[in-house]
Amino acid sequence: MRVISGNLKGKIIQNPTDKNTRPLRDMVRESIFNILEHSKNQKIEFKNGIVLDLFSGSGSFGIECLSRGVKKVYFIENYKPSLKILKKNLDDLKLYQNSVIIEKNVYEISSKNVDDKKIDLIYLDPPFKDKNINKLLERIKNFKLAQSNTMIIIHRNKKYTDEFIKEFKIFRVQTYGVSKIIFGKILF
Repeated sequence: MRVISGNLKGKIIQNPTDKNTRPLRDMVRESIFNILEHSKNQKIEFKNGIVLDLFSGSGSFGIECLSRGVKKVYFIENYKPSLKILKKNLDDLKLYQNSVIIEKNVYEISSKNVDDKKIDLIYLDPPFKDKNINKLLERIKNFKLAQSNTMIIIHRNKKYTDEFIKEFKIFRVQTYGVSKIIFGKILF
């Protein structure tokens, strides 16, 4: 895998070698960022933004954000093999000054872990079999990790039909191979 754009364009991102981690394919990541940069309704400003990368894995999504100029990425991951690769990637690409690694179960995340009050983008990439996304969306809402303008992107298997909390408004759904990318916001 490689960084697609920005000041790290072309740099290699290492992937975990075990079967428990499902990295986001380059083509899907590129499509997400094209939508975020060029769509009228889903567009976000990367310069000086703050990103939460939940279920970070190797960190490819957050690293892409940093390459495009975000101020800070919070990487939340607790799976040891993925953490090892995430730390190596951040070290190899010299991204520690703009990164915060939170070694915690994503379902325990709260505003105590995130010291920025305005999060611009939250990326959720749980295991496809995970059925607790609504608990996580409730937690994001209750701890005010998202504001009304915070974009939330969820990566799911295209075969799944998730019912989300009523406050989560879906703006766009894109399908790529087995992946379904959901763009939305929490309405307050």
